[in-house]
Amino acid sequence: MNNLKFTAIIPARYASTRFPGKPLVKIGNHTMVSRVYHQVKKAVDDVWVATDDERIFEECERCGIQVVMTSPSHPSGTDRINEAVAKIGCTADVIINVQGDEPFINPEQITALKACFDDEATDIATLARRFDPEKGADVLFDPNLVKVVFGNNMDALYFSRSVIPYVRGAERDEWLFKTDFYSHVGVYAYRRNVLSEVTALPRSGHEIAESLEQLRWLDNGYKIKVAITAHPTIGIDTRDDLEAAIKFATENNLLDLDPDAEQ
Repeated sequence: MNNLKFTAIIPARYASTRFPGKPLVKIGNHTMVSRVYHQVKKAVDDVWVATDDERIFEECERCGIQVVMTSPSHPSGTDRINEAVAKIGCTADVIINVQGDEPFINPEQITALKACFDDEATDIATLARRFDPEKGADVLFDPNLVKVVFGNNMDALYFSRSVIPYVRGAERDEWLFKTDFYSHVGVYAYRRNVLSEVTALPRSGHEIAESLEQLRWLDNGYKIKVAITAHPTIGIDTRDDLEAAIKFATENNLLDLDPDAEQ
């Protein structure tokens, strides 16, 4: 492992369209934002929450979580993190962006991101997971499931809501057995200078078409290193997602945090 300094920042908004207030929802005895924080803390010493809401700010302070207030007008979590970096006077070499609705993120996933920066050419790092053919073609073709392709050096080539790669000469249901497909796991790490650069760039054509901000970075020549994870991700966008996540966590004994974790 390199000697770089890492800081993780968790963007947490209250005003979610599909699930307002989700960072404060209880999962077991802990709020969602607290769970994310304590999972990330297992892999990164310096962890912050960046929020635009007093209720989340107060909950973090109550739990002893480092928190910073940011503008409510940011178009993305990346922009929120960039403001947070400036506000806290962060001097880390690499900033890790972990979504505030990933309460069961595995610390090994964060460690894999960190290892991407052993390559000095890495500007940004992210994760991908091999698509399980047993989930079926309908899931693979769902535009909400973002796919990624990468080269032999593990640098991302493209991200898409369409299925990539295309499998020529085969029926759609056969594609899953002709090649490997990888779904994108939306956790990022950026060199600190790169973070400030990419947030200053105008939106690119591919980004606008697919509504994927990482395409702006590729379009402008930044190298996005991809690390493979076998761990499932459990993002929570709706109350149905929450129920499914609690069921998964119960079945896999994930509801208990470490004894010293704040409640």
